[in-house]
Amino acid sequence: MNLPDFLWLWRIAAWSMGLTLTAYSLLGVTGVVLRRDRLGSSDRALAMTTTMATTLPSWLRPLHITLGIGLVALVLLLLGVGIVGTLGHFGRLGHSPHLLAGLTVVGLVGLSAWSASRIAIERPWARSLHWRTNLVLCLALLWVLGTGWTVVQKYLP
Repeated sequence: MNLPDFLWLWRIAAWSMGLTLTAYSLLGVTGVVLRRDRLGSSDRALAMTTTMATTLPSWLRPLHITLGIGLVALVLLLLGVGIVGTLGHFGRLGHSPHLLAGLTVVGLVGLSAWSASRIAIERPWARSLHWRTNLVLCLALLWVLGTGWTVVQKYLP
């Protein structure tokens, strides 16, 4: 099959990747704010005695969780688009390192979501795993972007 047959698929992939990077960036910002607030909570008791106490908006944590769910959905959509597009164009998978990069991103996003679901006071390892997984995910997203660019070049005339 040629590019025009799959143009709609490539548009979905392009928009999904853009939204994935946007969601990841927003998750990073909201996650850092939530972390700073959590780590500063021991100082909050002291700050409460002064007029400098601040609290986070009540919508921030639900936004972080919703963005995380959206990131998982987008990455799974990208996985599906990649498999369908690659099989449709090449007839097989594994013709480039992009498959390994993509599966790495899918695995890291899954690990991040799982570790996020485990976060609780009695499981301090989960928060640390979640945080570190997302740092590695940044590198994996850069890798998948680089390999994806080379794949896109194969489709262009």
